[in-house]
Amino acid sequence: MSEETNVQSTEAVQEAADTATPDFANVAVIKKGSVVSGKIVKIEDNQAIVDIGYKYDGVVPLKELSSLQLENAGSAVQVGQEVELKVMELNDAKERLVLSKRVIDGAKAWDELQAKLESGEIIEAEVAEVVKGGLVVDVGLRGFIPASMVERHFVEDFSDYKGRTLRLKVKELDREKNKVVLSQKDVLDQDFEANKQQVMANLSVGQQLEGTVQRLTPFGAFVDIGGVDGLVHISEMAWHHVKEPSEVVKEGDKVTVQVLKVDPAADRISLSIRAAQPGPWQQAAGQFAPNTIVSGTVKRLVSFGAFVEIAPGVEGLVHISQIAHRHIGTPHEVLKEGQEVQVKILDFNPDEKRVSLSIKETEEAPEQPAKADKRPERREKQPQLQNENVSLSNQSMSLTLGERFGDKLSKFK
Repeated sequence: MSEETNVQSTEAVQEAADTATPDFANVAVIKKGSVVSGKIVKIEDNQAIVDIGYKYDGVVPLKELSSLQLENAGSAVQVGQEVELKVMELNDAKERLVLSKRVIDGAKAWDELQAKLESGEIIEAEVAEVVKGGLVVDVGLRGFIPASMVERHFVEDFSDYKGRTLRLKVKELDREKNKVVLSQKDVLDQDFEANKQQVMANLSVGQQLEGTVQRLTPFGAFVDIGGVDGLVHISEMAWHHVKEPSEVVKEGDKVTVQVLKVDPAADRISLSIRAAQPGPWQQAAGQFAPNTIVSGTVKRLVSFGAFVEIAPGVEGLVHISQIAHRHIGTPHEVLKEGQEVQVKILDFNPDEKRVSLSIKETEEAPEQPAKADKRPERREKQPQLQNENVSLSNQSMSLTLGERFGDKLSKFK
């Protein structure tokens, strides 16, 4: 064998030896507690395998992938993803390298969340769990949203919130207790206030709007008129008297309202349902004509008569003289409040909101009893005279006087 061939063979053997032996000069130097970067190369159910450039790959156990409780590793990382990790355990003899993504994420999260707490910045996070008393999200740490801080209104069932992305504000941080409290309600309140100011600035008295009844109270109903609630007082719910708001509307009803008053300083909007509707006198204008008989309800009794409602919000007066055919001293003798009666319309004037009514003209007048003539019969009595030659009867008197005066007159002639 020539010398040249021998040299080439020696170089080939050396090259093969170099290839078989790892290049430890380029291997990362790590120790427990080190922070390293790596790439996810494999995902198993309970762990992720990571290449950090060491002699062998490291593993990230399921519990070290996230601050949340995970069902599998694939819900936290993906193959090819670059991650930052902390060395939790290193044993070259057993080629065991245990890493944690959770610790690194948590350390960064505390600083970031503290800054967001101070600035009031809004963050977004997906709901990972629905637990008793609220929701859990991953914000680098296990963040908790109490039930009272999820919405502006009460929510009974949160089961459909899992997977939703919420806009949140940091409410409370406590590193010692590892406590992170978040709130979506604060974000919604902020949006509501901004929208309310804009809506109120565009409202004007007399304006009519479409709204939705949000809730009822003993004194009225709150109506949403575009993200802002206004109050319809019970006295403004209808033209007729309303005892309970539920008599007129229920939650969820669509209603037309008129703006009565806007008070930004007091944060109050006063609305009216009845003002947005035709008044009862307008509605009744073509319904009633004089001399017609209609049904009504006695609403009030006063000393001079009774007020009877013949249509919602339309009351007319039955004067005491028109209540009964007989004389009565007070309307209470014949009528009582709430009584249904038949009335005749004597006069109807919607412009002046005046109706004159009569009850007695709807009834037949009772027969008047015959009056007995108590005066004694007059009998003509002839005066009796002692002189039988004188008669006082009309006929005899006239003849007698005529004869006598005639005799006297003849003598004068």
